[in-house]
Amino acid sequence: MKRILILTADYGYGHRSASNAIADALQETHGEYCSVEIVNPMDDPSVPPFLRDGENGYDKIVRVAPDLYKLGYEVGDTRLGSGIVKSSLTLMLFNALSKIIHEKQPDAIVCTYPFYQEILSAIFTIENQHIPVLTVVTDLATVNRLWFHPVADLCLVPTQTVYDLAIKAGLPAEKVKIVGIPVRPELIKGNQDQAVIRKELGWQENLFTVLAVGSKRVEHLYEALWMLNHSGFPLQLIIAAGGDQDFYRRCQETEWHVETRIYDFVTEMGTFMRGADCVLGKAGGLTVSESLASGLPMILVDVIPGQETGNADYVVSGNAGVLADNPTDVLEAMCHWLENDRLHYQEQANNALQLGRPRAAYDAAELTWALATSQEREQMAL
Repeated sequence: MKRILILTADYGYGHRSASNAIADALQETHGEYCSVEIVNPMDDPSVPPFLRDGENGYDKIVRVAPDLYKLGYEVGDTRLGSGIVKSSLTLMLFNALSKIIHEKQPDAIVCTYPFYQEILSAIFTIENQHIPVLTVVTDLATVNRLWFHPVADLCLVPTQTVYDLAIKAGLPAEKVKIVGIPVRPELIKGNQDQAVIRKELGWQENLFTVLAVGSKRVEHLYEALWMLNHSGFPLQLIIAAGGDQDFYRRCQETEWHVETRIYDFVTEMGTFMRGADCVLGKAGGLTVSESLASGLPMILVDVIPGQETGNADYVVSGNAGVLADNPTDVLEAMCHWLENDRLHYQEQANNALQLGRPRAAYDAAELTWALATSQEREQMAL
């Protein structure tokens, strides 16, 4: 039985979601022969409280002080800044991560968060050992240099742009593979007709369906929905609040003039995406990757400065959606989609499907399994 350890963090949803997707794919394809465990080292009691609090405060920082967040991101992406970050985190997380490694005794380690690689390198050096490491980059274009570390046996990247950044950072080409960002396997499962899915969910079957994906980090979503609510367009709004209670309550109190369904937190997002025609939300790596993998064009109403800038550029340059700077832009995009028998919409939907990589989780799972069994294969070859 092979033991696979996935190291993640909860700064946003993307790192955890990629971890869950890889774990699900591993269980589906190799579950009889491996155990998979997802661990967030930040949860260890030995970690300084401000690091754990930083995860909880991430939503507030990116919403209230986006320019400050952008500055921190850019400083961390310089050689000096990244060196300071790596040294500091090694001191603060070394004991926690070392304890996790000793307790779990993994045959392979997957990192869906960049900061752990430097600490793993220090542990391996001190203990004179090496456990195969696979790193999964969770943003599509604008990527911090901390992702690219020589301790990784493989670095899985989502796009050619990030592949080029990895090579520029010094990783050898044989260590870098383009697979996409792992998305939940349920997105490519099932062949139900869209109308059937909508009927089962209690949605209108024949209306153009806008899936609005919210969270505490999506600042301008309500204004976009308000505009669509008064547009007079033949559409329905499916609103997933992402656990943001204030936004959820505000939506419940709104007088809706179009067909609307409001959900607090959605656990079956794959089904929702298969029932939708487009996605309205922010340019997070997770939301963008899942939308593209589902062939859904996007209207992006929020972009966190730094890593999400590249995600938005990827969608817009690929003609798979639009960036809406204000509610009027949302109205204009929807108008263009719905006119002329939805010709422009269909073009962008086709482009989204071309950009998406729905099997990324399975590809990552197979490469992880190959690393976990590599020593065994080498011994058999002797």
